[in-house]
Amino acid sequence: MEYRTLGKSGLKVSRLCLGTLTMGPLQAHLSLEDGERVIRAALDEGINFIETAALYDTYHYIQRGIAGRSHEVVIASRSYDYTYEGMKNSVATALRELKRDYIDIFMLHEQESRLTLKGHAEALAYLADAKEQGLIRAVGVSTHVVEVVDACAEHPLIDVVQPIVNYAGLGIKGGTLEDMLLAMRRARAQGIGVYAMKPLGGGNLLPNFSTAWKFILSLDCLDSIAVGMKTPAEVKANVKIAAGKPIPAELEAAIRADKKKLHIADWCLGCGRCQAKCAEGALYFAGGKMHVDPKRCLLCGYCAAVCPEFCIKVV
Repeated sequence: MEYRTLGKSGLKVSRLCLGTLTMGPLQAHLSLEDGERVIRAALDEGINFIETAALYDTYHYIQRGIAGRSHEVVIASRSYDYTYEGMKNSVATALRELKRDYIDIFMLHEQESRLTLKGHAEALAYLADAKEQGLIRAVGVSTHVVEVVDACAEHPLIDVVQPIVNYAGLGIKGGTLEDMLLAMRRARAQGIGVYAMKPLGGGNLLPNFSTAWKFILSLDCLDSIAVGMKTPAEVKANVKIAAGKPIPAELEAAIRADKKKLHIADWCLGCGRCQAKCAEGALYFAGGKMHVDPKRCLLCGYCAAVCPEFCIKVV
């Protein structure tokens, strides 16, 4: 496993980051035992970087998976909170549920513009205070938007940025793939640690996963690559791919065939909460219920978190 330093944060992370959204209740909803097995497999394969978010509800998986090995692991979490007290509560919850004295990276979740970044000034102020107190090691931002990456490069409090990037440019907002790559390089030049989300386009690029991996591994502006995984076999396969090693033909075929979709149950009331949550504009109302445009959906499952009837799942 290759390790790199996340910019001025000084944190040494594996080239591959284990994303836990896939194993949690918004997607596969693994048992606690199965989630623990995935995390243990990742640690055994040399992955020392794990990401989560308050929204994902996966702290309990991570706490179980890293028990006895917490000192080996770099953890990144995220929250949508924009007030000082709200972010303080989010960090406290993460510390409590992970049973840790500190979180390595705590981030603003899904920033949409320079203006929303300014609107989160109180939350950033708390994160700066928490860093000074030793409760977190680095302050970060995740985003799908080119201008936010540029804003992070100029921001005195931000150490790490996590943009969406994949060879097809799926999910990138406010510019092209080339624009995003330029912004990432500018951030790196300013000492910002950069790690990618959704290199496989939320699973949409699985039919071309070799192309997707070749592209993402070729980028000189990335320290690490976050990928959601839900089985030990997926962990081992992704570690091989990231290292440029061949994987068995049958496993490659299984990966290509693992096509996920967003399912909306018939009892949908059409309340619109999911549609308001979807940053990709992938949901639309017709015939008394919500429907999904698979060409726009990134299969993040964030819409499921706000459904009052629990009728949305990534399957």
